[in-house]
Amino acid sequence: MSDILHRIATETASPDGVYQALTTIDGLAGWWTTDTTGKADVGGVIDFQFVPGGFSMKVLELQPGELVRWEVVEGPEEWVGTKVNWTLKQSGDYTVVLFEHLGWKEPVEFMYHCSTKWASYLLSLKSLVETGAGFPSPKDVQISDWH
Repeated sequence: MSDILHRIATETASPDGVYQALTTIDGLAGWWTTDTTGKADVGGVIDFQFVPGGFSMKVLELQPGELVRWEVVEGPEEWVGTKVNWTLKQSGDYTVVLFEHLGWKEPVEFMYHCSTKWASYLLSLKSLVETGAGFPSPKDVQISDWH
């Protein structure tokens, strides 16, 4: 199994502010994709649509200000069954976000693409919580033919 791991620190947001951006439909639409729908509570499924496709994530666990856990239930074959975890912690004036996309069967080329896209969306999340404006899809940075 292979995993995607990233870390960012937000300068002006509390863990609660970052948590809201990860656990509300409006928050998610503000940094990942504007076409976000569904239920963001535990047991709910959130749908994220992009060009050329999308993902559905089941919310597995929410610990306010600390942890968000999802499981991919629909999407590209490589994603289905993988888990996405967000761990939040305060470090001085910063909120640290530890991101994990766990359980890839193998490090295929699509995983390389997704790792880069996750990094760009994490920067969008950072921008949203620090300035109030992210750059979600379709305003995100395009990096390849997979979008």
